[in-house]
Amino acid sequence: MKKKIRVAVLFGGKSAEYEVSIQSARNVIRALDRGKYQVVPIKISKNGECRWNTLKKCDVVFPVMHGTYGEDGAVQGLLKMFDMSFVGPGIFGAAASMDKDMTNRLFREAGLPKGKFLALTQESKNNPKEIIKKLGLPLFVKPANLGSSVGITKVKRVADLPPALKNAFQYGRKILVEEFIPGREIECAILGNENPIASVLGEVIPTHEFYSYEAKYIDPNGAHLKIPAELPQAIANKIQDLAIRAFKALDLEGMARIDFFLTKDNKVMLNEVNPIPGFTAISMYPKLWEASGISHEKLINSLIGLAIKRHKAEKKLKTSYQ
Repeated sequence: MKKKIRVAVLFGGKSAEYEVSIQSARNVIRALDRGKYQVVPIKISKNGECRWNTLKKCDVVFPVMHGTYGEDGAVQGLLKMFDMSFVGPGIFGAAASMDKDMTNRLFREAGLPKGKFLALTQESKNNPKEIIKKLGLPLFVKPANLGSSVGITKVKRVADLPPALKNAFQYGRKILVEEFIPGREIECAILGNENPIASVLGEVIPTHEFYSYEAKYIDPNGAHLKIPAELPQAIANKIQDLAIRAFKALDLEGMARIDFFLTKDNKVMLNEVNPIPGFTAISMYPKLWEASGISHEKLINSLIGLAIKRHKAEKKLKTSYQ
C-alpha cells in the first residue's frame, strides 16, 4: 500500500484574523482526501503556543493562517528553517503582498495600474487636511499589514479622518490611506508557481457600505458573489492578464487572489492581493476555481503538489561553496 502523505494544516495564530483562519482550516481539512493524505491539524494559539515537534514530523504543511505572522512571511521563514515543503508563497512573496505599501510600490515599478495612496506611520505628520488635499474624499484608511477588511474605514468627511487613523493604528505601526475608486469589485484567483494560471472572474456586490469584515464573515447577506462576472471578453482577458502579471511582480507562488476595481468607463485598477486567500464556505478563491472546473478537492491536491515540487527543486540547490 502506498504511504499516505502527512499533511499538517496549520491555523490560528497571533492575528486579528484568528477566527477566519479557523473557518478556513475546517474547510481545507474537510476537502483533504483521506485515502491519499494523513491529516494533522495543528492549531497555534493566540499567544503563539503550538505543537512544533508534531509539525516537523509531517511531509508538507498547509498554512491556513491569515494576517500577521501567517501571511506576512513569518511562518514561511520558520518553515524554511525547518526545511519543510509548504503550500503558498515564499518569504518575500508573502511579505511583499502583506505590506500594502510595498505591494503598491512594486505594482508601480512593474507599470501596473494602481490608484493614489499614502503610507503613514504614527511618527508621520498626519495632517488630515493635507491628506484629503492629496487624495480627495471619500477615501479609505486601512492597516498596511492586515487582511479580511479588519480595521478599514471609509472616510467621507474631514472630521471622520482622525478617528479612522486612530482605529487603523490599533492594528499596526504603518497604515495606508487610499483614494476611493468608484467601480465594480472584480476578483481573480491564481494557481501555480513559475507558470501560473488565472481562474474565471467573480464580482463582489456588497450590500454594506463596502466589503467590510461584517459583510464578509458575519452578515450572511453582506454581499452577493456573482460567478462568473458578467464582463465583455476583452475586459475579462485584460483582468486575467493583469492578475498574472501582479502575481509575478510580487514573486508569488502557489496561490493568490487578486482584487480589482472596474470603473464605468472600463478602466481596470488593481486593489489588493491576498497571498493566502480564505477557504471558508463562502470564500471567493475556491468558488472561482470550482466555476473554472477545478473542484475543492482537486484544488487542494494541486496546491500540495506545487508545494512538494518547489521543495524538491530547492533541495537541489547548493548550500555550500568550495
